[in-house]
Amino acid sequence: MKITNVTVRKSENSESNVKGISTIVLNDEFAIHDIRIIEGPNGLFIAMPSRKTNKGEYKDVVHPIKKEIRELVHNAIIEAYEKEVQ
Repeated sequence: MKITNVTVRKSENSESNVKGISTIVLNDEFAIHDIRIIEGPNGLFIAMPSRKTNKGEYKDVVHPIKKEIRELVHNAIIEAYEKEVQ
């Protein structure tokens, strides 16, 4: 799997812990939209798109299965975000 495109939209609300929204494209064939970039107590992290269940819980709609892929996606998005804010 190769990440072939990453886009980032910075949040307009500077006081929000959501710092931006990202879209990634895999192998020029598959897009994942609405990945949130969040400022947490230990720095930036990403949250995959999710939906609210009937029980009020949030479940990811799409997510990496393997740790290596999660790290690849995280690093690509955070790097694109940091370039955007500079």
